[in-house]
Amino acid sequence: MTQPEAAAWRLECYEELTSTSDICLERARAGEAPGLALLAHHQTKGRGSRGRAWANAGQSLAFSVLLDAGQAGADALGGWPFVASLAFFEGLAESVPAARKHLMIKWPNDILLDGQKLAGILIEREGTMLVIGMGANLAQPPQEAQIGRKAGALGDYGPVPSSADVARAILAHLTNWCDVWNREGFAALCAEWRKRAHPVGTPLVVSGGTTYEKGQFAGLAADGRLLLETEDGMKTIATGDILLAQHGADVASRH
Repeated sequence: MTQPEAAAWRLECYEELTSTSDICLERARAGEAPGLALLAHHQTKGRGSRGRAWANAGQSLAFSVLLDAGQAGADALGGWPFVASLAFFEGLAESVPAARKHLMIKWPNDILLDGQKLAGILIEREGTMLVIGMGANLAQPPQEAQIGRKAGALGDYGPVPSSADVARAILAHLTNWCDVWNREGFAALCAEWRKRAHPVGTPLVVSGGTTYEKGQFAGLAADGRLLLETEDGMKTIATGDILLAQHGADVASRH
């Protein structure tokens, strides 16, 4: 799990790419070493999880990194969604400090701003290599008609640095949280994640395929899966669309 020092990341910035994650995957297959970070000011084929398109409002963050995953998380959810969301949260909060108290992580790795979707993460594996794609609304959100719901933008709380500077902040925090995972273990990641996430007792709905579970967030299982307290007892959730109703309107997750 050892990753490059913050100064050793190889950040490449492009005016336009098809998809930063797709290019990272292609370069991983061609033998690219871990530590590559790609940023595009515009993506022509940006995507979220489960084949969804990623709407770009302009002046947004489209950013992917290539990591050495090793065997971490091979038989369980693993720590990567938690490492990624912690680094993303802290990088965004550092970029616009006034936004920090308005940010929240939604399981496993979406970032909300005042209860509205601000940023999402897509994690993909290629052998022992891992690509983490991150997208965030920096200056402005997409129009509601584009995505079917309201979204937040970091610029609501102050001037936003360039997308490259935001990316550099995230990379520094990514190195830090990988170090925490190495030194202190997965439980330490979960403890830090919970401090920044929706609180225990938050009403949730989990939708996935033919399943539709309503309940309250009850914490995390030892492997990072979501615990949902339902009328039929405790359920352990590994994946699904998460609807969070804490702020008066459900907010759909891409994961």
